[in-house]
Amino acid sequence: MHVDRASGLLSGARQCPSPNADARPDGAGIELIVVHGISLPPGAFGGPWIDHLFSNTLDPAAHPYFAAIAGLRVSAHLLIRRDGAPVQYVPFHRRAWHAGVSNWRGRERCNDFSVGIELEGSDDTPYADAQYGALAAAIGALRAAYTIPAAHLAGHSDIAPGRKTDPGPAFDWPRLRTLLGDA
Repeated sequence: MHVDRASGLLSGARQCPSPNADARPDGAGIELIVVHGISLPPGAFGGPWIDHLFSNTLDPAAHPYFAAIAGLRVSAHLLIRRDGAPVQYVPFHRRAWHAGVSNWRGRERCNDFSVGIELEGSDDTPYADAQYGALAAAIGALRAAYTIPAAHLAGHSDIAPGRKTDPGPAFDWPRLRTLLGDA
């Protein structure tokens, strides 16, 4: 995988542009990678629902859970499906709306200076082997393109404690750090 700095796009990723993005604040660089977990409906994998959520086309009648979230305006830079296939919603140089109310090392508004990577999964279901490989490759490409230090990696639960739990206890942080060469 490779990140083209000019376009902010990841090679090999399917592009599914989200309207839920905007310019980063002046002077804001990419300093943090945030790992998330998502499944729609909760606990179910596959299907078009994440694409629909991030493109504001989620049909509230398609599943009872969707009625409560259909009006959300959220996005992520990247999703890694269970089979390891990457889907990009927002170019990395733009601000995706993934972190919400957040704080990392005393800095609020993590969306301003972070990249959000969603893994198709849930807090209590082990993530797939292919996802760890694809996540490590994506993080490696991001680190190379934007010079992000190894220590600047967090879970959604780390930047929004008490509000968010993902990627959850099923996520194997030591495994990811070993794949990244950070262990």
